[in-house]
Amino acid sequence: MESLRLVRNIFIRIFVIGALFGVLFAIATLAGWNLWIPLAARLFHTDTATVTSVTLQFFVGLRFFLWFCVLTPALAMHWTVKAETRSAR
Repeated sequence: MESLRLVRNIFIRIFVIGALFGVLFAIATLAGWNLWIPLAARLFHTDTATVTSVTLQFFVGLRFFLWFCVLTPALAMHWTVKAETRSAR
């Protein structure tokens, strides 16, 4: 039971740290959009629509990872620990 709590706490902390990094990435992206997007398009020899698409894919992938790969198991473990502690009383 203690190892389940440890893994649950690790997953929850990974989610919180990942969400904070995601917000920081979003703020940095929006703040430097007019400067960095044309520069990235020139650097990678592509157009701004492609760079925009890749940026959007990054944030969608980050959201998928945080919600379904990190938060979902953390919530499942949390409910399991709560149910086990209730039944142990």
